[in-house]
Amino acid sequence: MKRMRWIAGLSAVLALAAAGAAGSLIERAAAGASPRTNPVANSEEARRAGAKLYARNCASCHGANREGRGKAPPLVGREVVEAAPGALFWILRNGSLRSGMPSFAHLPERSRWQIITFL
Repeated sequence: MKRMRWIAGLSAVLALAAAGAAGSLIERAAAGASPRTNPVANSEEARRAGAKLYARNCASCHGANREGRGKAPPLVGREVVEAAPGALFWILRNGSLRSGMPSFAHLPERSRWQIITFL
């Protein structure tokens, strides 16, 4: 009987956690992201480097023109354009197994900021 109550309690906690995780990946990332600012935000050189990095690392899923493909959402919409840089950085660093977004923590930090500048 104790075990059944424990399992029921655990199920309730997991259900609450799942409900709290609802929303877009950007919404979820914003909650855990630091208020970081993009150190290369206004650099044309960084934007060009970001475009090359995007083509190599992101275009196969999100499309050459950021239009999205299949499960990978478009990256030209308002939510991405207006997202806090720290939230986008968090997504690139951590990814999301649930949504199929891989982590790009293997890329140097500067490269991730360059991709964000391009976006």
